Amino acid sequence: MTGAAPAEARVALALSAERLRPYLQASRGNLTEAVRLYEWNIAVSGALYEALSILEVVLRNALSEQLAALHGALAGHWYDDPHGILSDQAHADVAAARRRMSRLRRTETPGRLIAELNFGFWKFLLAKRYEATLWTSHLRHAFPRLRPQNRGVAYRALDELHTVRNRIAHHEPIHGRDLIADTLTIYQVLDWIEADVRAWALSISRLRSVISARPQ
Repeated sequence: MTGAAPAEARVALALSAERLRPYLQASRGNLTEAVRLYEWNIAVSGALYEALSILEVVLRNALSEQLAALHGALAGHWYDDPHGILSDQAHADVAAARRRMSRLRRTETPGRLIAELNFGFWKFLLAKRYEATLWTSHLRHAFPRLRPQNRGVAYRALDELHTVRNRIAHHEPIHGRDLIADTLTIYQVLDWIEADVRAWALSISRLRSVISARPQ
């Protein structure tokens, strides 16, 4: 490694050689540049996570509203699955969410349980297995501005965002991704749901400025 100041060498030791390896590879072995890239990766991850957090809340509320409409006046809630539509994994996710609330001694409410369900749960509601049972009748209405209303298009967009969200959550490098494309996907999905929300999210986003500040 070249160009290392003593403090940077200690930082590198604390972060571990394995974690810094992709940054060193991108920086031609220069430790100073690798640490700067690591810092930028933290900053852009934070900015992306802010945008993704808006998307996740808006998405789950939009889908939950449609699932509640499908549930209608039946007893319980849609996530109790009285129609027997949800997969075994979806049932497991709901059960895990209930266990987390129980451990935290939080009274179960629909809003709290919905908030406990992870991004993957919502993404998989748009999987092919639900095309006839959920998408065609109800879930497509969560995306009124998606034209044509193609389930596969919506699923693939969320699948990409799920990938980058998981990398951010595990503190992994995202500097090699097409972050402009990821940004556009976030705001495209928001636009499919509600154009005014997309405009608001864009107005408070740091993404453009942080992406443009990438170290050379």
